[in-house]
Amino acid sequence: MTDRVARRPHGRAARQTYGAADAHSFAWPSVLEALELTADDHLLDVGCGGGVFMLHARERTGARVTGLDHSRDMVRLAGPDAVYGEADQLPFGDASFTAVSSLVAFFFFPDPVRALREMHRVLDPARGRVAIFTTAPEARGSPAAPYPLATRGHFYTDDELAQLAREAGFAAARVERTDEWAQLLVAQP
Repeated sequence: MTDRVARRPHGRAARQTYGAADAHSFAWPSVLEALELTADDHLLDVGCGGGVFMLHARERTGARVTGLDHSRDMVRLAGPDAVYGEADQLPFGDASFTAVSSLVAFFFFPDPVRALREMHRVLDPARGRVAIFTTAPEARGSPAAPYPLATRGHFYTDDELAQLAREAGFAAARVERTDEWAQLLVAQP
């Protein structure tokens, strides 16, 4: 059930959840503030789900937005600006984007350093920045990460999360707490 609904969403219930106009809206302000997107940016949203954040970011900032998800149902739901793929093998050329976001998906990446290396690779080395909104270890077993969902994801301390970004090649990485259960990793090449 966790795979079908959250980790690799598909089916009617997943489409309703991740296509809802407010899907993960609690993360939007922090991510947009960290990225400081403008109309000159091209954002890649990794784990875009139904594309709701893509639409919000485009409307709010004027940036060009591309989404990527490993669920074909979510890619269809997100529309023509979304592509099917895996976070650890991004199907884009080097330096294709000025910004990368990932909202409530990093928790599920099986190889976080490999995914971060891919994000680093597709970023413009001069202007690139990443904002990843993920679930803090304190959320394990809470409404933010209930069981059995909590057994399928990866939790990292703030220091571990920043270290993952540095291992992936990011020169600057910091973690901010948006609340007691959420972390925002902000990194630059």
